[in-house]
Amino acid sequence: MHPFLNTAVKAARAAGTVLLRNSERIDTLTIESKQRNDFVSEVDRQAEEVIIRTLRKAYPDHGILAEESGHSGGNEYEWVIDPLDGTTNYLHGFPQYAVSIALRYRERLEQAVVYDPFKDEMFTATRGAGAALNNRRIRVSARASLDGALLGTGIPFREHQEVDGYMKTLRGFIGQPAGIRRAGSAALDLAYVAAGRLDGYWESGLMPWDLAAGALLVMEAGGLVSDFAGGDGYVNSGDIVAASPKVLRHMLGNIHQGLKG
Repeated sequence: MHPFLNTAVKAARAAGTVLLRNSERIDTLTIESKQRNDFVSEVDRQAEEVIIRTLRKAYPDHGILAEESGHSGGNEYEWVIDPLDGTTNYLHGFPQYAVSIALRYRERLEQAVVYDPFKDEMFTATRGAGAALNNRRIRVSARASLDGALLGTGIPFREHQEVDGYMKTLRGFIGQPAGIRRAGSAALDLAYVAAGRLDGYWESGLMPWDLAAGALLVMEAGGLVSDFAGGDGYVNSGDIVAASPKVLRHMLGNIHQGLKG
């Protein structure tokens, strides 16, 4: 395992311990609302502190972009951190949440960890070395079309998000896949695409820490990731489509058709 990845795994496990330890006292947590339907708890902050402390100890010169504490400068390496992706799920005792950590070098994704502490599933990837789940190699599904596919998505929930545009993309898929799931954690949705559990995934309005690690997982598992225009601007736009190569082509076609309607 690459030293960078090993450190990220260590940080993710430490954060996962914080999440699990506090999951039994959710009713006593201090919870704030960043905006409508967008919450942050003391657990988010504690988990982020543990991650940053672990990374800083190993790589004090690296930059950090974290959901709760923002950006801190460094050298050409930057860690992109979501200490608790799926906060609303976590606060409701719905066991679909994860720790997400990615490392970028000159804006290129190099390392990725998505850790589900509830199921003890550690998804990892290093650029050029493939993706793994608990140290076993994973691949995207072999499905070639949307017929019988299981897709993941995210429904806009924050203020000022474009709901009408999302509904147009959703209508473009109705009737073709076997099912569409909205589980509430973009990082895990992308990890599930990488592992072949989902055949594809799309969402809009995400932040870099929501999708950075998951995007590299999909690519290293043999899949493709793009924005809604089929380009590589998904980190900046927050609009992402991820799937096996053949399914991605069909998904983009449906999204384009839906947005025209």
